[in-house]
Amino acid sequence: MNWKRLWAVARKEAIQIRRDPRSLLIVLVMPVILVLLFGYGVSLDLKHLPVYVYDQEGSQQSQDLLKHFQASEYFDVVRAVDSYPELVRALDRGDAKMGIVIPWNFSQRLFNGEAVPIQALVDGTDDNTANVLIGYTQAVVQSYSVNALDNWAQRLGRVAPLPPISLEARTWFNENLESRAFILPGVLALVMAVIGAFLTSLTIAREWERGTMEQLVSTPVTALEILFGKLAPYFVMGMLAAIICAVVAIFWFQVPFRGSFLTLLATTALFLVVVLSIGFFVSVVAKNQLAASQIALMVAFLPSFLLSGFLFSIEQMPKAVRVVTRLVPARYYTSILKDIFLKGTPVAMLYDELVPLAIFAVALALIATRAFHKRLV
Repeated sequence: MNWKRLWAVARKEAIQIRRDPRSLLIVLVMPVILVLLFGYGVSLDLKHLPVYVYDQEGSQQSQDLLKHFQASEYFDVVRAVDSYPELVRALDRGDAKMGIVIPWNFSQRLFNGEAVPIQALVDGTDDNTANVLIGYTQAVVQSYSVNALDNWAQRLGRVAPLPPISLEARTWFNENLESRAFILPGVLALVMAVIGAFLTSLTIAREWERGTMEQLVSTPVTALEILFGKLAPYFVMGMLAAIICAVVAIFWFQVPFRGSFLTLLATTALFLVVVLSIGFFVSVVAKNQLAASQIALMVAFLPSFLLSGFLFSIEQMPKAVRVVTRLVPARYYTSILKDIFLKGTPVAMLYDELVPLAIFAVALALIATRAFHKRLV
């Protein structure tokens, strides 16, 4: 391999990128836009959900229960209605995510130490929101029940019975349970998929469309030098985009970063080899920029978005789909990103993800190398 020839090919590709403002926008602007969109626009945190209330009793005790809901950051008690049909209409219109019905004998049953059923009507069109709402509601009612039990015991001069089992939860790695900390590290995988696979899928296809492949073939540059020379600028651009994403996530959105920045760069470089090889192989096979870009999105971007664990938990997917995710390189890179950012996992404990990613890198690089031949047919 002649390094001067390789440098000449890399310089030619860099000039081509510089003359194409769209490529520069993708590298410099797209990472920031993606981080901002997912940081501000996508949130799995459910807070301030609208709640309507039908208080059939209107006593001090029932109002005290409602104050527990109002004090919670997860609920917004936006309106109290006077009838059951009005509550149902609010749920039908989507004005409320949940309706609470307090029975007419609420305070009397509390006074007698009896169990009091509270009805919660939950909008189940979004099953995830409905399940979370039910859990939050149960927590608020349980907290109020403990206070009510204490008051009942004190009034009768007794000692309130303690619950047989108590839970003291302590959250690790994402102490505030913010979805940003879960989502934003995975944005790096999306950016790498776009820059690595999408942009490089146009390299050889562009030469065919513009008729410059004949000039490359007629030069003494070898196929391997063409491959490395054309991919080198995109490798640098990908690393730059990864650094931009990480800086914005850490310093703007305050995503915890507990690992080594060197480990982050090394694993990002390994994943870049994977996606660059995919993009180059697609470019060689397609020989058409439109077809190459569409194929690159199908084989790199969409799997990275849907099957990497970026937004959707792999553990919750059907077994057959979980098997398919093992063929998606972004799955391993996304897991590495979350471990580095949130857990600060050292590289010695990342072998379960690094080994498959390294195998993908070697295999795909070999496939890309063998696919390209320095000839016109």
